Amino acid sequence: MNGDPCLLSATELRGLIAGKRISPVELTRAVLARAEALQPELNCFITLCGDEAITAAREAERKVMAGEPLGLLHGIPVTVKDIVNTKGVKTTFGAVPYKDNVPAEDAVAVARLRSEGAILIGKTTTPEFGSKCLTDSPLFGRTRNAWDARRSSGGSSGGAAVAVASGIAPLAIATDGGGSTRIPAACNGVVGLKQSNGVIPHSQALDVFGNQTYVTPTTRTVADTALMMQAMAGEDPIDPWSIAVPVSDFIGTAAPRGDLRGMRVLYCLTPPGRPVSAEVAANFKVSLDRLAGLGAELEEFSGEGFDIEPIWRAINHTVWRTRFAKLAAEHRDELSEAFLKQLALASEVSGIDYQEAMFARTALFRRVQSLLARGHLLAMPTLTRTALPIKQDLFGSIEIDGRHFDSVRPHWFPWTMPFNMTGHPAVSLPSGFARDGLPIGLQLVGRFRADAELLRVSALFEASSDLLSRWPS
Repeated sequence: MNGDPCLLSATELRGLIAGKRISPVELTRAVLARAEALQPELNCFITLCGDEAITAAREAERKVMAGEPLGLLHGIPVTVKDIVNTKGVKTTFGAVPYKDNVPAEDAVAVARLRSEGAILIGKTTTPEFGSKCLTDSPLFGRTRNAWDARRSSGGSSGGAAVAVASGIAPLAIATDGGGSTRIPAACNGVVGLKQSNGVIPHSQALDVFGNQTYVTPTTRTVADTALMMQAMAGEDPIDPWSIAVPVSDFIGTAAPRGDLRGMRVLYCLTPPGRPVSAEVAANFKVSLDRLAGLGAELEEFSGEGFDIEPIWRAINHTVWRTRFAKLAAEHRDELSEAFLKQLALASEVSGIDYQEAMFARTALFRRVQSLLARGHLLAMPTLTRTALPIKQDLFGSIEIDGRHFDSVRPHWFPWTMPFNMTGHPAVSLPSGFARDGLPIGLQLVGRFRADAELLRVSALFEASSDLLSRWPS
């Protein structure tokens, strides 16, 4: 094999490993060297697992040479966000009080990747407990955007997206509670899927019935996302929403075959009253033209009823306050001001407020269902502007085309939170670049549990451009 193996997709590496054209040890060494070289600038890892990864790679190589059966991801490097449990490897949740925490078992999604032969090379950065759309923490500092060190990586899965975008490892486990996979995917020009509720079991959720957080894949290509989905999907008794959910042929369905004739895509630029930058708006029009060029029928829908950040926050922050109030009282000096402010906001939410938010969540689900009865997919920009400045404050103002707005969440990612609440699959796809060289993302939303079909459309959209040829310098 010629060239840098770090610039190959997992799909390509899978064939090379099985064909004995690249050694898992050679690949793992290359990935670890790239991680160590880029870590000082990007700061996307909390922990690197060099010795453990090389040991696993040697065993992977032995199986290849012995002609033993190989798993779906045999010998392929993967990173795991540091709020997802990894047996025997530190899982800090991005928080100083947990800096020495070592889980006794893997999360279900991690165990499934390992059982298919994936090699864990490190744990990627997250703000404390994945609590915001920017990846920084008193534990490790700031994670920088793969394309511009002066910009944020987004969050909360910023480390995962940066590691993939910069070619450190082709596969990353992330999480998404309000956009935490799709936001950094859009900021760094990679594919970030939040799957349908129940498709990948969530073994760490404390409230599995009301849960709106997902353990997710992040990759550079749609085919690699399908590989991860194939490995991670399937019921587990620990998650009731996963029970009896069949595993689709994600790999086969996600091949970019055919076209979009007969499909109707409903689209909306922004909820009423929310801003969007001129470059994002122009890119969205180009993306819609690409979908139409593939044969899709386009129809605009009203964004009324989708400005739901207060509802999302009432549910989410109440969960956080319940989980972390005791921790905050005992470790206040070790936690960030932004994290403590968010817990304080939850004290204003009553039990009645919470239940009213849950009623509104049901109404939102039915609203999305009614739209997807008219169309096969929804389309909108993932974010209203490109990556924010590296020193952006969650509670500061956000600047869009020279105008300043007083709240980051509803003005930067109004379109990601709704689909955590409804459970529909939503993916952020690279759709172009702004004049400053930063990526822009398109979000597509599929019918409930139609994740494989969403990946098929995503693969066709991806194949309609040459964006995969571009890498950060």
